[in-house]
Amino acid sequence: MWDSMFLSTLTPKFYVALTGTSSLISGLILIFEWWYFRKYGTSFIEQVSINHISPWISGDYRDDSPSANSSQPAQSPVPECKVWRNPLSLYRGAEYQRFYWATNKEPLTYYDMNLSAQDHQTFFTCEADAGKAEYEIMQTAWRERNPQVRLKAAHSAIEKNPDCATAYILLAEEEATTITEAEKILKQAYKVAESNYKKSQALLHQGALMEAQHRRDTNVLIYIKRRLAMCCRRLGKLKEAVKMFRDLTKEVPPIMNVLNIHENLIEVLLQMQAYADVQAVLAKYDDISLPKSATICYTAALLKARSVADKFSPDIASKRGLNNAELQAVEAIHRAVEFNPHVPKYLLEMKPLILPPEHILKRGDSEALSYSFFHLSHWKAIDGALNLLHCTWEGTFRMLPYPLERGHLFYPYPTCTECADRELLPAFHEVSVYPKKELPFFIIFTAGLCSFTALLALLTHQYPDLMGVFAKSVVNWISLPLFYLYEKVENIVPPNLLQQIIRI
Repeated sequence: MWDSMFLSTLTPKFYVALTGTSSLISGLILIFEWWYFRKYGTSFIEQVSINHISPWISGDYRDDSPSANSSQPAQSPVPECKVWRNPLSLYRGAEYQRFYWATNKEPLTYYDMNLSAQDHQTFFTCEADAGKAEYEIMQTAWRERNPQVRLKAAHSAIEKNPDCATAYILLAEEEATTITEAEKILKQAYKVAESNYKKSQALLHQGALMEAQHRRDTNVLIYIKRRLAMCCRRLGKLKEAVKMFRDLTKEVPPIMNVLNIHENLIEVLLQMQAYADVQAVLAKYDDISLPKSATICYTAALLKARSVADKFSPDIASKRGLNNAELQAVEAIHRAVEFNPHVPKYLLEMKPLILPPEHILKRGDSEALSYSFFHLSHWKAIDGALNLLHCTWEGTFRMLPYPLERGHLFYPYPTCTECADRELLPAFHEVSVYPKKELPFFIIFTAGLCSFTALLALLTHQYPDLMGVFAKSVVNWISLPLFYLYEKVENIVPPNLLQQIIRI
């Protein structure tokens, strides 16, 4: 046969040169593919095939390469991982404790509770408390690790002074085993706090100590009113809760900077399905100069999705393309997912929810848990919203060039969130980390091809005669089916016709 004559003329040097050249070419392709992936976040071969070859075949050419769309807004410096007070935190006695009784698992970490103790000391104590037994007792009570000792200290403070509002706060948070009991204690605390506020307001200008005391009394009054509003939300008194939250958003003391009461207001309005009011709140707080949160970003996406979700079909959209309303909804989802990529798995129930911590890390798993715990029902209330989220959220990771180094709409995703979330979330919870972008198929294929040809080149160089025999055997195995098919065709087709076709 003609192939045996051809193969017999090939020397071992030919096989060495062939495998070496193949290894070099595949290696160069691999290096270029890896560089392109690092720079643009996608495979060059895949990008060319999707954006150039496929449109030419289909007759709809458009240049969407990353180099044509690489302009990005100026990125602000990456901020440090700051832990925020959870605006939707639960009650320790009425909610966290009930979880412990049911599961025998601690829902809060010591680190999280210690941060709460620091918050209470910051806002509920002042220099004017020196020499006042009840307030000195409460200063140590916030730092006490044993809950029974804390409750005992709070009762002791009330015995010494029935007007010690901070002691009532501790009892409402930890001793009350139902929301109704917590509301009852908070109403009593509110009367006491309001009386203390008016007294300190009258003495406001009598020195620095009185100013500090008035600032503390203001913080206590605002905190109690906020927790009372949250009790109303839990008990279904939504209109009353909305009124209280709206009143609180008009306050301006420094404590308002950490409470984020507008997120409570958004959540209650969503429960009432007052979407126009929610949009009005977002218009005020979703500003470029204000810090973002999962509540802001995902609520904006939910409102955009609401107008198109009930009629959205991925099959139809892929054929006709996205209309303007659908495009806005998809872009809003991409924006939200870029800010916090952990939320969709909880909303789509791909990962189990647990009780949210008392502190959250923005863009972290703790914030995703807190948002999803309270807002999952709002997404379910809008028909098709979760389906739209399911169809579009993963596209964000294909859009982002290299998210841990630079972002598209926000600063790069912080790498420190995982460590902070592990401190905030209980040990039985599997902490979500930023979804790493998988290597494209062509990079893996090229790497495998390069490694295989390099191995062949090495073996051929070391054992040229043996590899020559092996190469001839492989070629013979591959050619056997072809020659078998050729003989069958030769038996069926007249020889003259076959010779003419071969000549052509």
